[in-house]
Amino acid sequence: MLDINKIREEKEEVEKALLKRMAAKDLDLDAIIALDDTRRELLQQAEALKAERNKFSKTKPDEQTIAKMREIGDQIAKLDNQASQTEAELKEKISELPNIPADDILAGGKENNKVIKTFGEKPAFKFKLKDHYELATELDIIDYERGVKIAGNGFWVYKGAGALLEWALLCYFVEFHRKNKYTFMIPPFLLTEQSAYTSGHLPKFRDDLFWTQDGLCLNATSEMMLGNFHRDEILDGQKLPFKYCAYSACFRREAGSYRKEERGMIRGHQFNKIEMFHYARPEQSPASFLELVKNAEKLVEGLGLHYQSVLLAAGDASAGMAKTVDVEVWLPSMNTYKEVSSVSNATDYQARRGQVRFKNPRTGKNEFVHTLNASGLATSRLLPAILEQCQNKDGSVAVPKVLQKYCGLKKIEKNK
Repeated sequence: MLDINKIREEKEEVEKALLKRMAAKDLDLDAIIALDDTRRELLQQAEALKAERNKFSKTKPDEQTIAKMREIGDQIAKLDNQASQTEAELKEKISELPNIPADDILAGGKENNKVIKTFGEKPAFKFKLKDHYELATELDIIDYERGVKIAGNGFWVYKGAGALLEWALLCYFVEFHRKNKYTFMIPPFLLTEQSAYTSGHLPKFRDDLFWTQDGLCLNATSEMMLGNFHRDEILDGQKLPFKYCAYSACFRREAGSYRKEERGMIRGHQFNKIEMFHYARPEQSPASFLELVKNAEKLVEGLGLHYQSVLLAAGDASAGMAKTVDVEVWLPSMNTYKEVSSVSNATDYQARRGQVRFKNPRTGKNEFVHTLNASGLATSRLLPAILEQCQNKDGSVAVPKVLQKYCGLKKIEKNK
């Protein structure tokens, strides 16, 4: 959520920045300022009447005074109700605004994304390439048909060496983060509407989430839970940044039809992920962002996979994020890159929604923290990349060395 005072005092700058990621027809800051003007006027009128009522309370009550105080009380109640309604409308309007993009972020969509790093070379094969769906099926390590039978399209079952490989990836990620002094967590996988609002998924992305009959939603990413861990708290600024990592299964509706080239595990309703999350003071925020990008890149490099890192244009980044770098792994069968980590700085956008503040050690004042998050990593596209980039002519797949100690396998072969 944006600061209404910033919108009022820096309207032209805010408008210019937001137009990087949204159409002019959808942006009306004047209407938001007008609502805030109305709210302020209603509050001032109510305060004036309350002051008048206080004067009457100091006089000897007679019938005329009692009647006047009752009339003033009714007026105050009416104004308070109008102010509350106006404030709710104002909050809704501001909640619909995206975050202000960082200064170095280009306007527009995917066409303006910028590759900022490439690791390794695209693997070359002297034999007919198989895609991950074919490899996983032939090796009998992922059962797509029974996954659909159990839960419908967009689900699969890890089996045997496939389950071991998936588990090895998660163990590799967790050990990496623990060595880097991240506090490991396993949070609840269900969230309240307030938690989904704080993370920025509500109100805009309600239909992208799975909801239970009890009004709870299944998490789409551990970022949602970690961003609520310190909700409504004032943190010790001298102890920041706080660095967390968390495991969760993630659930997404993934609206839209599945394209033929995205068969297998490229798009699914459920996947496993380790999330990194920072709570930082504003001046620590840039360093935290760079650390998260480097961590995500190191994890992919440790697997020996070819990838690229991309600085997203404003219109292609998530609405709540001021800056995002995607780490994208190469999928040979699709001749394209797919995101396995999205590293984002939400600045104070989420913290303002969740009222997460810190006591500034210099000023002694309470200020909003910056929140940052990154996949560290998601597995549903990494495992396909491993199968495809590490495949051999005989149909076997070499297991990356860093995973071998976790799964006890150097190679995945048929009937093994």
